[in-house]
Amino acid sequence: MKNEVSVAVCSRTFSRNRVLRQELLLEFPNAHFNDDGLSLSGETLIEFLSGHERAIVALEVVNSTVLDQLPELKVISKYGVGLDMIDLEALKIRGVRLGWMGGVNRRSVAELVIGFAITMLRHIPSVNRDLLAGKWAQRVGGCLTGRTIGVIGCGHVGKDLVRLLQPFDCEILAHDIRDYSDFYSANQVEAVDLEILLKRSDVVTLHVPLDPSTRGILTGKRLALMKPGSILINTARGGLVDEDALKKFLQEDRIAAAAFDVFFIEPPEDPELLALPNFLSTPHIGGSSEEGILAMGRAAIMGLTNNEIPSSDFG
Repeated sequence: MKNEVSVAVCSRTFSRNRVLRQELLLEFPNAHFNDDGLSLSGETLIEFLSGHERAIVALEVVNSTVLDQLPELKVISKYGVGLDMIDLEALKIRGVRLGWMGGVNRRSVAELVIGFAITMLRHIPSVNRDLLAGKWAQRVGGCLTGRTIGVIGCGHVGKDLVRLLQPFDCEILAHDIRDYSDFYSANQVEAVDLEILLKRSDVVTLHVPLDPSTRGILTGKRLALMKPGSILINTARGGLVDEDALKKFLQEDRIAAAAFDVFFIEPPEDPELLALPNFLSTPHIGGSSEEGILAMGRAAIMGLTNNEIPSSDFG
């Protein structure tokens, strides 16, 4: 039976996907999509959501200011996994329910990390620049096989990455505030302190949410612990790394390379960082595989009916 409640879909990616549109409309025929491709925030977000009982949001900021002007909004469902754009306490206070499923895009993100690691180990961005400039210079790179990989955060994506790394015979180090000792034991992962991980790893990759405990977790002081030949990868969230310090370390070859899919400000506003030959940047595409989009979209549709008032330890 079709549901007559009104649904607003903020996500531009969801709105452009024909399969997801059809699947949502089968259940919620009164769905309203972001067909104009608007970047919704503040008053434009409030206007778009006005009059709707449920909403699918992606990277839109949903806080008390927004919620106070949308008393009819009863359910928010998340397209994607990051919750840092949603004020969970504000939802809880107002009795707004949240639909969320962790890890739905884990394979899409984990594969991007593998791609980043191999790309930077083989110096592909810099040799491509050389070739485009008419310079034929074969540069010796390194294999991923046998490297020491440091995984900061071993939740859904971190675990999937560990599994994907198994054929590469890597030494895998992990740091997480949660106890995943059974998983570590089953997958030959060594749990270590963050500082030890940074000192020993050839490739460091971030897979933690952005919250008060992780914001700025990789300070300049911690980046200085990394080996000169090491690579830093961030496909998690902007705001985890001191980008100014990272730029300096890359410029001085104190860190060999970095690949970022996420930034403190998106789109990023530091052209010097983006132009560095040992820095690779992508526009937050970690979950943007065809398979990842469908998985996130279907989870968001499910979240419109399967949801709960978020608790303090939600997610």
